Amino acid sequence: MNDFLFYISQESVIKDIIIWGFFALVIIGMVLMLFIQQRHYKELKGELAELDKMHEHNVEFEFVLKAMDLAVWHLDVKSNKLTYDQDFREKSSHLILPNNATVDENTNMLDERDAERIAKTVKDICEGKIDDYHEVYRVKSPYSSKSFYWEESYATVAERDVEGMPTKIVGTTMRIDERKDLEEALVQARIRAEESDRLKSAFIANMSHEIRTPLNAIIGFTSVLPDVTTDEERHGLLDLIQENTQKLLRIIDDVVNISKVESGRTEINKTAFNLNEALRESMNQWAERLNPGVKLDSTFAYDSFTLTSDREKLEEIMGHLLSNAIKFTTQGSINVGYNHPEEGRVSIWVSDTGKGISEENLKHIFERFYKVDEFIPGAGLGLNVCTTMANSLGGSIGVESKLGEGSKFSLDIPVNL
Repeated sequence: MNDFLFYISQESVIKDIIIWGFFALVIIGMVLMLFIQQRHYKELKGELAELDKMHEHNVEFEFVLKAMDLAVWHLDVKSNKLTYDQDFREKSSHLILPNNATVDENTNMLDERDAERIAKTVKDICEGKIDDYHEVYRVKSPYSSKSFYWEESYATVAERDVEGMPTKIVGTTMRIDERKDLEEALVQARIRAEESDRLKSAFIANMSHEIRTPLNAIIGFTSVLPDVTTDEERHGLLDLIQENTQKLLRIIDDVVNISKVESGRTEINKTAFNLNEALRESMNQWAERLNPGVKLDSTFAYDSFTLTSDREKLEEIMGHLLSNAIKFTTQGSINVGYNHPEEGRVSIWVSDTGKGISEENLKHIFERFYKVDEFIPGAGLGLNVCTTMANSLGGSIGVESKLGEGSKFSLDIPVNL
């Protein structure tokens, strides 16, 4: 009996051990599962974070592409077709081929001056002769005033086959019209600066002659004056001295006016005055310098006309125009006048029957230091000064002329400045 009870008790203990062992295994399994799940959770969380980061980078990447008006493309070398992955270029102002257009179709869009060079570059990178390229070229366009627009492309080999030959090319393309316009403007500015420097050098060399000529006359005639015995000769010498003094003053005035323009120190003294009187006063000042046989007359739209402007600048402009007309008119007449005002503006002119100006010279006539005839005295500043002063009066100055038929210079200014 005791043996039986001991056996029963031992069997019960074994069952308890098995049950508790099973529960222990279950608990250990659950702990392992929780541990594995926690580990998977951390891995999944990291992957989600990476996905978010990649999405954020893609958004930033697209934003950069859009901000720069870039197109991103790839070229399948085997099929020879080009596909745009992203294209943020302004579609209303450039030509767009559909995806999977061939390289030849894209090359045919290029300007003839660049098409052959770009075709060779693309062929070289597809054949593995080069690993990447950077090209600037023109694209034909009916939307552009120049009939083309500028693009810049970068490309590189993205994938190769087992033999190392390129199978995929990736690249970017962007419009660069503004940059090319800026480059052109800088080139033109450099050319103008070099030309201005050349003209200034020529001007300085010429000024020594222009100033020396009247100055020598003044000094020479002044030294002879004490030896003159008759009043007629004395008056003749005094007239010559006075004439050369005025020439010297005009040269110096031109230089001073140019200096004022350069420094931005020009001032406007606006007053109301009679235009007829101002023009007649200018005519009277220059009437004595007319060549023999040349007539100076006027054609005024009104007997009296009030103009509100800077009288001193107006008279200075008229002085330059009359001086030029007198220099180049040896026969015939010089006419000063103005038209009936239109739309609040009046046109004042000085016309002559002189030698006229060739079409080639007309293009440069208002440029600084430019002289039509090197044998005629002058520093080449007068008409440039006139242009600057006309602009300061809210107006403009123009010229009509034919070689051998005379010239007509017109000053167009507002009636009320």
